[in-house]
Amino acid sequence: MLSLKSKAMTLALAGSCLVLGTHMGQARTYPTVVELFTSQGCSSCPPANANLIALSKDPNVLTLSFSVTYWDYLGWKDIFGREDYTQRQATYEPALHQRGSFTPQMVINGSASTVGYDLGEIRSTIQQVGALKGPSIKFDGDQIHLPAASGGIVPLDVWFVSFEPKIISVPVKHGENSGATLPHASVVRNLVHLGVWNGTTMTVQLPNTDHALRTAILLQQPNGGPIISAQSAE
Repeated sequence: MLSLKSKAMTLALAGSCLVLGTHMGQARTYPTVVELFTSQGCSSCPPANANLIALSKDPNVLTLSFSVTYWDYLGWKDIFGREDYTQRQATYEPALHQRGSFTPQMVINGSASTVGYDLGEIRSTIQQVGALKGPSIKFDGDQIHLPAASGGIVPLDVWFVSFEPKIISVPVKHGENSGATLPHASVVRNLVHLGVWNGTTMTVQLPNTDHALRTAILLQQPNGGPIISAQSAE
């Protein structure tokens, strides 16, 4: 349900942040983060879900699926939906120069938006946005260590994300997708703001989470700004 606002792809390449970090340990760094905002109650979302599944197989892309709640009234409540995911999408819209939220929406590196129907268009947008160039993050048990920056820096939000490592199929019994079984990749289970990194050496305790889930850290400019770095403990 490409709703509320325009179906056209919106590119909003935001200004870059000067972050010159020192490598502090082994972690898997992703050049691209693709966040899908979707809903099981949205008849237009299955093609975008399928494209996220395809992207999830790319080792250079960190895919995250956030289920929003504003379509629950249509007859099917998304079993993965959470209000804080809905709010995360809403926070992006002013920075992306969009007047409101819609589904499906893919946000790439926090700085560009596309509907997500066309996999070729998504890959083209990824190329236009370019790779993340932020600092590396050291994972150390239940902590992460952030390095001191060697240049000027804008304060960055530190986000912890845990998500499903496997594809999950959900039978939808009511609403616009009634009777369909919808596969989902990279379903986000937890999104936690761990604090703000100001460019000094910082150690952060990670939340307790299900060990069956994958975890990642996002360093992001505040108020829905660009993602600067994304790494997982793999």
